Amino acid sequence: MFDPVLLRSFLALADTRSFTRAAAQLGISQPTVSQHVRRLEDAAGRLLVTRDTREVRLTDNGDAMAGFARTILAAHAEAESYFSGSAMKGRLRFGTADDLAITQLPRILRHFRQLHPQINLELTVGQSGPLQRRLKGGQLDLIFIKQGPSPTEGTVVSRDILVWVGQEKTLIEDAAPVPLVAYQAPSMSRQTAIDALEGAGRTWKITCNTRDVNSTLAAVRAGLGIAVFPQTLIPDDLVKVTRRFGLPDLGEITFSLLANPSAPKEPIEALTAAIIRRDLRRPG
Repeated sequence: MFDPVLLRSFLALADTRSFTRAAAQLGISQPTVSQHVRRLEDAAGRLLVTRDTREVRLTDNGDAMAGFARTILAAHAEAESYFSGSAMKGRLRFGTADDLAITQLPRILRHFRQLHPQINLELTVGQSGPLQRRLKGGQLDLIFIKQGPSPTEGTVVSRDILVWVGQEKTLIEDAAPVPLVAYQAPSMSRQTAIDALEGAGRTWKITCNTRDVNSTLAAVRAGLGIAVFPQTLIPDDLVKVTRRFGLPDLGEITFSLLANPSAPKEPIEALTAAIIRRDLRRPG
């Protein structure tokens, strides 16, 4: 019903509140912008814009149209990308560390599948170490994992610091061993925690061995101990307890993408770009 060309001109005007600036933004003449807005008003049967010698204002219907226009143009762009983009085919075996799956990653993967429906995306969720071994064994094509602060391979997506996490009411007596909820060995976060505590002369005990992020969170929420988490991935119902208990710093980590050099390059590059350009922080 509404021509995308007319909607683009109207949105440029809505954003700039100036026919002159809207025309410059779009690379067309000012009379053309005015014509597009009038045609859109005719199509809608409503007045969208009022103007005088000093300013351009949107009417209530104009505000509503601006919202609809953004939605329509976004859907239009996605449809164009879907039908005109490269028709990549095949299989992409993607692995991700389980705690990274509580970021925006699931939404990104859904969007990727919508844009590239002919790619069979196979997802494996696990710990970083085993995923890296599976990548080197040719069982995965691309992995998204945690690494140390100075990785020697892969593409760094973002950097973070590891922190100690527990309940707001968690208590640790000064002389008591630090109760750890940790992944089963081998685990980078487990070993980092143990090395840091021993380096600081603190005693510790494993109160719960876990296999995945959900069981780790459940144990911490149950008050069984404290765990190590990337700072940006702390759930809303848990808190950082590093300073409260005088615990040692744990250092930086990186979230990195590693690719199998023998796997098809085009789908790997497409998913890599999709992950890098999106905000991966946990919602909320």
